[in-house]
Amino acid sequence: MSTATEDGADNAYDGGFSPAMHERVLDALGVAIASGALAPGSRLTLDSLQQEYGVSRTVARDTMKVLESMNLVYSRRRVGIVVQSPDLWNVYDPKLVRWRLASERRAEQYASLTELRIAVEPIAAAGAARRASAAERSQLVALAADLRRLGEAGDLEGFLAVDIAYHRLLLKSCGNEMFSSLEGMVAEVLTSRTHQGLMPFKPRPEALDAHEEAAAAVAAGDATAAESAVHHILDEVREAMGLH
Repeated sequence: MSTATEDGADNAYDGGFSPAMHERVLDALGVAIASGALAPGSRLTLDSLQQEYGVSRTVARDTMKVLESMNLVYSRRRVGIVVQSPDLWNVYDPKLVRWRLASERRAEQYASLTELRIAVEPIAAAGAARRASAAERSQLVALAADLRRLGEAGDLEGFLAVDIAYHRLLLKSCGNEMFSSLEGMVAEVLTSRTHQGLMPFKPRPEALDAHEEAAAAVAAGDATAAESAVHHILDEVREAMGLH
């Protein structure tokens, strides 16, 4: 790509903002950066993005603003737009999680995210057992029942939607805002695992049992049992993904 500066005026490619085009270019660049195809120090320009993707200058500029907000790139006058080192990325951003899981580096991303979930979600379940409202406790039990019904039916998309809701509720109801903020990241992990064919046609009975045990423990206010059950859920994930 060109290393020209970004000082020029909008040119013939500029046709205004298109949300669909914006998402297409954002995803393409995000995956390229996350995979290392665009290595740290690589330079981009609005002109080169317009030409490569056939988009307006407005789309190119707004795409760069999003990437800059995630610390994936930085821009400097007379330098251009430069890809940042991975140690500066906002690695908790759900978009970046999705891009990393879509890249050739997905195995290492699954490993690090599963380790993070193991560190956080059991403690969140214990917190939910202590602090969840009555409505949240009841909803978690209902979601666990839905997971069994959908899992035994082999309805993977339905199971995914409920699984996301289940884990979001655990994180939300734990009373720790730091844990709650990870719900989007966890949703991306669950979605990627299903859409990349890494889920069995029917979830393992042990996983369904553990989800019901965790929900029952939260409903009963048993923090120790809730923490243990979520450990079992994530042990199954680690084993299924071959992450030992």
